[in-house]
Amino acid sequence: MNERLAICPGSFDPVTFGHLDIMHRAAELFDRVIVLVSVNAEKTPCFTAEERMEMIREVTRDIPNIEVAALDGLLADYVKKTGACAIVKGLRAMTDFEYEFQMALINKKLYDGAETVFLVTRSENMYLSSSVVKQVASFGGDISGFVPASIVERINKRLNKTER
Repeated sequence: MNERLAICPGSFDPVTFGHLDIMHRAAELFDRVIVLVSVNAEKTPCFTAEERMEMIREVTRDIPNIEVAALDGLLADYVKKTGACAIVKGLRAMTDFEYEFQMALINKKLYDGAETVFLVTRSENMYLSSSVVKQVASFGGDISGFVPASIVERINKRLNKTER
């Protein structure tokens, strides 16, 4: 039987409990999952790709079938190159669906083997986004309910304006 490899792409700037939930669930569904830190031309990241990869490695170290990589290119090309059978995306709301559905169609057009699997977020994570984490952290708010404890200090050190 062929290995079922999935790609879980995102900017992860920074990684949140919502992202982590999708990663855990993808790891249960597939033999191997590559969490892919991708560049979004519409966003200016607070953390470098390497820093985001380090944080993801830190919070997924207990999930043996997860690997972390970075991509500055087309996701469809990466899926084809790796032989992945699926792209896994998490959805919070209808607005996420509209955007992610469009991306799924584009990836499928670029590479016919690019199948997208949508996982609906758990209700406790519906409001959660990296943008919310960055905003709360920038004003010195408590982000411990949004991100794993092992990366809270790192995020606060970079983003907390009240400590500068």
